[in-house]
Amino acid sequence: MTATVLRTDHVLQQFGGVIAVNDLNIEVREHEIIALIGPNGAGKTTAFNDITGVYKPTQGRVLYTDKQGREVDITGRKPSDIAKLGVARTFQNIRLFKDLSVYENVLIATHLHLRSNFLAAMFRLPWYRKEENRMHATAERLLKEVGLWEVRGEKASSLPYGRQRYLEIIRALATDPKLLLLDEPAAGMNPKETAELTDFIRRIRDTHHLTILMIEHHMDLVMEISDRIYVLDFGNTIAKGDPATIQNDERVIAAYLGEDEDA
Repeated sequence: MTATVLRTDHVLQQFGGVIAVNDLNIEVREHEIIALIGPNGAGKTTAFNDITGVYKPTQGRVLYTDKQGREVDITGRKPSDIAKLGVARTFQNIRLFKDLSVYENVLIATHLHLRSNFLAAMFRLPWYRKEENRMHATAERLLKEVGLWEVRGEKASSLPYGRQRYLEIIRALATDPKLLLLDEPAAGMNPKETAELTDFIRRIRDTHHLTILMIEHHMDLVMEISDRIYVLDFGNTIAKGDPATIQNDERVIAAYLGEDEDA
């Protein structure tokens, strides 16, 4: 049986009298692409924030299996600690360092696992130079992978919107994750760009040996790429299953995927 990479155990997130996520039980298995869908305000991004340490769940646990195969309780840990364990994410609203270059955006992310201390860096000791060379090589490889190497010196903010999306994704890859969380990666993209992104997500899943959990509103992308889908409504999970199951679930059809006008 394929190993579980992430599971949420009865996670509840409450803000005052508002329950944003209620009894969330998600299981993500190794090498899967899992989609979390639902209307705005359904609790999807809150779930991501619970997983990545932005919020601490009111109740329940978030359990992650690290690269050594150990199941770790990451509930309420600092986002930086969770990232070091191998969990990376992107955001619905792109969060690049817009005044830094394309290259610098990726290079910064490679520092997550830097072992050398300040003195080693200041005196450029041999082991620091070795790490530095590795980080530069990683940045170069990733930028070439998405065709951004030729614009590496330009400001991140100067890139077209779709290219900024790709830059944010490879910046996440630069942290060498095991689990990648994508928050609406196709937002703002046209159909051609969305189709290209679909192929790209598949490719990085395979070439970087990733497990992917994504929030997405583009149903064509979701149905084509997802192994399984969870559907949220007002913080509650109303359906889960493979794309065919979700497409034929009456509650999902009515609430999210639309109904035929004659129905």
